[in-house]
Amino acid sequence: MSSSKIKPSRSDQKKPAHPHDPGHEKSRRAIPALDPALGAEYFESVARATNDAIRDWDVKTGTLAWPRGLESLLGHSATDAGKIGFWLEHIHPEDLPSVQESLRETFAGQSENWAIEYRFQRADGEYVDILDRALILRDASGAAVRTVCSMMDVTARKQLQAQAAHSQRMEAFGQLAGGVAHDFNNFLTTILGYSDLILSANAVKGAVTSQIAEIRDAAGRASGLTNQLLAFSRRQALEPDVLEINAFISKLEESILHLLGENISVVPELHDLKEGAHVRADPGQLTQIMLNLAVNARDAMRNGGRLTIATAVVRTNEDETIHGCELSAGEFVHISVRDNGGGMTDEVMERLFEPFFTTKNSRQRSGLGLATSYGIVRQSGGQICAESVLGKGTTFHIFLPRVEAPPPPAYKRRGQAQTPTGTEKILVLEDDVSVRHLAVRVLRGLGYDVVEAASAADATSSLGEKGAQQIDLLLTDLVLPKMSGRDFADWLRRANPKTKVIFVSGYLDESLQPKNRRDPKMTFLPKPFTAGQLGGKIREVLDAVED
Repeated sequence: MSSSKIKPSRSDQKKPAHPHDPGHEKSRRAIPALDPALGAEYFESVARATNDAIRDWDVKTGTLAWPRGLESLLGHSATDAGKIGFWLEHIHPEDLPSVQESLRETFAGQSENWAIEYRFQRADGEYVDILDRALILRDASGAAVRTVCSMMDVTARKQLQAQAAHSQRMEAFGQLAGGVAHDFNNFLTTILGYSDLILSANAVKGAVTSQIAEIRDAAGRASGLTNQLLAFSRRQALEPDVLEINAFISKLEESILHLLGENISVVPELHDLKEGAHVRADPGQLTQIMLNLAVNARDAMRNGGRLTIATAVVRTNEDETIHGCELSAGEFVHISVRDNGGGMTDEVMERLFEPFFTTKNSRQRSGLGLATSYGIVRQSGGQICAESVLGKGTTFHIFLPRVEAPPPPAYKRRGQAQTPTGTEKILVLEDDVSVRHLAVRVLRGLGYDVVEAASAADATSSLGEKGAQQIDLLLTDLVLPKMSGRDFADWLRRANPKTKVIFVSGYLDESLQPKNRRDPKMTFLPKPFTAGQLGGKIREVLDAVED
């Protein structure tokens, strides 16, 4: 194949000179004069399209011109903003060094573009997040002589980014908490179970009994605290339960509210009704509401103060408005959270429960706490309102429908009655050796014929088809190595459809793979459980009549 010369095209012949070529110097010298009226229509169109503030800076004289947006975006008057010092003075002090250093590096180089994000103070004193992008015009020697800049308000975008990052952190924390909870609940199951076995032994008396009881009580408190923290991380699938409000507030005060800080005193003013005041609510969601209100109160009392949490019962015979909340006829449990901080203006009060509305700075705010609290209370059939006096403090009022106290627990406390016994054949499938040994010991002590296995593979090989047909009940962990508890239960029930199943787990349900999660038809015993709870649940399931 012969070669031939290719003639350059017209476009190739007119290729612009490289910035460092001599032919490029004319374009570098052609710097428009600093005239605010120059290109006014163009500036106006661009600025209106982007809602940006346009800043034109003569680098040599330090003069600023603002063709548009200074007042509409930032609230400042152009008459006070004619020098570069105005722009520098309104950059957040923490951001100013990085802005100045970035400008020095860019001016010292050859780049024609510059961009940076920083916080800029509006005329009302508030800081907004600004994305500043500039075109740098240079003279023949390459020195920067003029910049034309576009200042864009990116506060909303930064807020969404912060919320997304917070959500990701909470997701990661939740996943970590799920794994830790599984192991921790196994430990607690063992501590609670063996404590009950020791306490039920006739040979244990005197000081030893009280010491073991202290161990058991500490494990019970640890279990409750774990559940509260997991609920606050929003990683625990909880269901509404009947709660006595004084007991709930007292536990919350002991475990978490004292973390607000040494300069905040928590003062409980709880009702004195002997029969108690009960509500039906999700414990985790109610914890979330109370902590959110407490943290807001702490932020309103920056120099310290008093947080008062009061409970009472309110009865209404007809539709009535109490503390700004519209209540129908009936009985309500009233929870009030009162601080003696700075209070709120009427304008803030009007938007208090709006999503994304907040009075906190961009580093603190999410704007979702009160909106979420409002939704939770309303879904629970209640009302939430606020009263505030500027300079004196704020009180949040929550009204939840009062319900009857729940019946006593179905199982008997230790020492009152023997746990029900039986003779059926039970397979205990559990990979944690301590929990498995505890369950086997408890069930054999109750008279059951117990077979144990650490994995589904061990169970299938030791039982076989014939042995599987003899199992009356399977007690299995949901999560097992290689084959899950659900899959093994399916295999076992194919061999004997009459076999009953109880699933146990210390994992949070939503942290499991979808195929391993429980459904409403499953009988479930959460970890940690006591020896009495295990024996009671076994007997309950064996005696139940299937549909």
